[in-house]
Amino acid sequence: MGAFHLSILVFLPLAAGVVGAFVPERVSRWLVTAATVAVLVIVVAMIADFDKESGGLHYVTDDGWISELGIRYSLGVDGLNLFLLFLTAVAWVFAAVWSSFRETERIRLYFFHLALAETAVLGAFTAQDLALFVIFFDLMLVPFYFLIGGWGEEEISVAATTKFVIYTLVGSLLMLAGAVALGALSAGEGQSISFSLAELQKRSLPEGTQNWIFLLFAAAFLVKAPLFPLHGWVPDTYRASSIPVLVLVSAVLSKVGVYGFLRVVVPILPDAAHTFQTLIIVIAVVSIIYGSVLAFSQVDARMVVAYSSIAQLGFIVLGIFALDPKGAQGAVMQMVTHGLVIVPLFFIIAALTVRAGGSGSLERMGGIAFGAPVLATLFLVITLATLAIPGSPNFVGEFLILFGVFEDKLVFGLVASAGVALAAVYMIRVFQRSMHNRVAEGVQPREAGRLEIGVIAPVAAVIVALGVYPQLLLDRSEEATVSKVREAGRLADASGDAAASEQVPAAPTPVPGTPQQVPPGAGAPQVPPGAGAPQQVPPGAGAPQVPPGAGAPEQVPPGAGAPQEAPPGVAPEQVAPGGGAPQEVQP
Repeated sequence: MGAFHLSILVFLPLAAGVVGAFVPERVSRWLVTAATVAVLVIVVAMIADFDKESGGLHYVTDDGWISELGIRYSLGVDGLNLFLLFLTAVAWVFAAVWSSFRETERIRLYFFHLALAETAVLGAFTAQDLALFVIFFDLMLVPFYFLIGGWGEEEISVAATTKFVIYTLVGSLLMLAGAVALGALSAGEGQSISFSLAELQKRSLPEGTQNWIFLLFAAAFLVKAPLFPLHGWVPDTYRASSIPVLVLVSAVLSKVGVYGFLRVVVPILPDAAHTFQTLIIVIAVVSIIYGSVLAFSQVDARMVVAYSSIAQLGFIVLGIFALDPKGAQGAVMQMVTHGLVIVPLFFIIAALTVRAGGSGSLERMGGIAFGAPVLATLFLVITLATLAIPGSPNFVGEFLILFGVFEDKLVFGLVASAGVALAAVYMIRVFQRSMHNRVAEGVQPREAGRLEIGVIAPVAAVIVALGVYPQLLLDRSEEATVSKVREAGRLADASGDAAASEQVPAAPTPVPGTPQQVPPGAGAPQVPPGAGAPQQVPPGAGAPQVPPGAGAPEQVPPGAGAPQEAPPGVAPEQVAPGGGAPQEVQP
């Protein structure tokens, strides 16, 4: 693609949203939708043009911005964010298409916020300057606040937006404090302040400073993900949001948080990442079990997916903090595949809700497969992908994650594996309750319409294709992803080797000519092969010499002479009664 300017990719949706705010409503919706399609076309072209042999940044935009503070307008694409851009583009295309065919109030304002949200996410994924990343990260809060509160369920939208804003805003402020501290404290003597991610990775900070900065970033990213126990905004937000907004929140917005760990925290704060490795892994494993158990106990289809997403994001964080190349690649794979599965899954839930008379309860569904075989088939494909069966891209992601964890954290890997089994339970339960059994009262088991097939089938095809050929993602992401965990992984390996060596006691080094202590009950001293049994030493005779390490000599009665030294290279022979020097042993 040559010298493509990434600003076009990032700001194209926002430009369409601004123009759409001043044109008729019937034009506005299609203008923004066309911009999202253009973004998808550009990202697909990037994937085709991407040089997988090069691990560096592509399509770099690097211009001075606020030079006094060391802030640059720096954008770039590498293997780490390439397919996350693809996920973003896919999610926004189908969210915009779905919204375009539905009746929506204040349509121009709605699509403006939809466009602003895509620009913010694209900017966060492509930012190569920490200050710029923070700006885009915080900017995401604005459109989603209005999309959830202005176009969600009126009864609970106020509570949902309040929790969403409090949690994410507090997290954003903590990250802002951490970013400022990181840029200022990393500047050594004679160095200027810089927020460039590449430059910050080269600089070093004391381990204590890294630790508290790490905690600030971790709080922000765990809220955005979200993971237990910072998931308090999830239930109300998932209940209140409209389906297109929910698709974007669950499929894409959550990935920005876990992406921040790989892009910012682990490579720039490797000592802290190693120090808090076990803590974050515990949080991830608890999130896997907690999310899976709660997903199994829900009767609302939305909430099943909500809590299952917490479990899946736990898997992703587990892979990152395995600090292993395989685990990191599995995490990137799982970010993309989980997002791709979520997009059609929520549209299927919307279709089921319509057929169940507007209720999302699994108790009100049943028997829909009899009248909707195409919809049931598409749902089965998505369900199997969620189960991570062999042949699905989710299987590849979870396999790599567990492989990386089993290297050094076997117990945590075994506990996390329980989440895989629980996923089978809750997803099969949703599929069977909605598609099989008797047709529930009030259920209309009609076939999927053109809009439903149009937003579900293409994503299902992408999932199947990525399951057949996962190397499309793995080859392009390997170098950039592995480099992010290399230093922290080295520290973890060195720590593990040191701990293993401490568990093996070193053998004491014998001192020549010094009698060795024999533990009680150890028996008689060892004698060189062929030397015969030692004779009793009469009083006054010299004691026989024992070669180094050959055991302790016999007890010498009081008053006996001192042991005789054996010449170098000569083994002591039997001592004749009455003493005398040891005899030489002929070869």
